[in-house]
Amino acid sequence: MAPDSLGRGRHLATPQFAGDEGSADLALREAIAAGPQLLDDGLARDLVLELLMDSRLLVAVVAVLDAVDEHGGDKDSHMTVVSMISPGGERGLLAFTGVDSMASWDPAARPVPVTGPDAARAALESEATAIVIDVMGPARHVVTGERLAFLAQGQPAGA
Repeated sequence: MAPDSLGRGRHLATPQFAGDEGSADLALREAIAAGPQLLDDGLARDLVLELLMDSRLLVAVVAVLDAVDEHGGDKDSHMTVVSMISPGGERGLLAFTGVDSMASWDPAARPVPVTGPDAARAALESEATAIVIDVMGPARHVVTGERLAFLAQGQPAGA
């Protein structure tokens, strides 16, 4: 039987991040560590936001136990994305530049690769007010407000 006849001509979609082994985008990490960049005319350049437009982030997904059986074993659980709540009550979706930074936060978390704009849309849809990138380092970055809205639209601020 020919390979195409088994699937009746249907094919699985190509993964968005085929071949991604979870390494961080070093340019993004360097931009986060450097902070705001000043241009020759004294205006700030938001290099992090520019890089996030095309970067892959990893959103943390963890298992949450819903019920245990009579012997204390796992009976029912579900997977959920992780957010954190600030002292002011604002919620931020956690995202990571690489599996190393995710593992330093929680070695049991599972990475789900998404684009920067997809992470921003997911944050807004879940009523979060921020994306918190690499919460445990190597350098932390928070995207909020207009920057989060522009990222969700897939265009840099001022575009």
